[in-house]
Amino acid sequence: MYSKVYLEITNICNKNCSFCPGTLRPLRQMTMEEFRLLAGKLQGVTEYLYFHIMGEPLTHPLLPDFVRVARAMGFHPAITTNGSLLPSRSQALLEAMPYKVNLSVHSFEEGDREAYLSYINGCLDFADRASRAGTIAVLRLWNRGYDEGRNVDTEALIRQRFGGQWQEGRRGIRIREKLFLEYGDRFQWPDLQAEDGGERVFCYGLKDQFGVLCDGRVVPCCLDREGAITLGNLFEEEIGAILSSPRARAMAQGFRDRKATEELCRKCGYARRFG
Repeated sequence: MYSKVYLEITNICNKNCSFCPGTLRPLRQMTMEEFRLLAGKLQGVTEYLYFHIMGEPLTHPLLPDFVRVARAMGFHPAITTNGSLLPSRSQALLEAMPYKVNLSVHSFEEGDREAYLSYINGCLDFADRASRAGTIAVLRLWNRGYDEGRNVDTEALIRQRFGGQWQEGRRGIRIREKLFLEYGDRFQWPDLQAEDGGERVFCYGLKDQFGVLCDGRVVPCCLDREGAITLGNLFEEEIGAILSSPRARAMAQGFRDRKATEELCRKCGYARRFG
């Protein structure tokens, strides 16, 4: 059983954030028929289904329906969003009751103060409502070293808005029941054009997680945004056969041995943090 599986429902995004490289793949949204097929093939593989690799899930008109279908199939559906579309889509999303919503509040990079406050307050309104309704809400500041001082302002607004316990933890702060503030360093996405960092690499890909792109291709982790390491296609094959292929087994064994068997993994800045 995997800790989580990333099922990309769309690779379309409404923003162009500097920390995100985007994708060169053709723009695509998963249909309900496709979602049911792929989710059905993932039953028994994981309990936690994350609707994200590339793209902004809230751009997909069927997102609340996908959440309901996933819950009915026994999954805990989770979403990572930049939060900019929440003012128009939050009610429908909350009614669908996702298990968890990660809000990347470091996504706002424009300089206009009024627009910034509108964006942050929209995210905080949703986080407040979601956590009270039973959905875990995580406010993410995954941009340490690149925030140009805005994180201090953002945290001050969060503290002003929320009382609670504010308990320090390993990855951030527990504000209250089901409401968290999480910090992280900005990292370099893996890129075949990047400098080769050597084969000594550890990764949780194919150990705790893997991903499925919106065209059905199975990739070893949530950072393989272009499908450079395509292990198979879930529309055409069963997940057991894909994950037991020689290439997948070699990758998994390589990570256990702290050795990258794929070029993309040798060029992954995120994997370096695991030593």
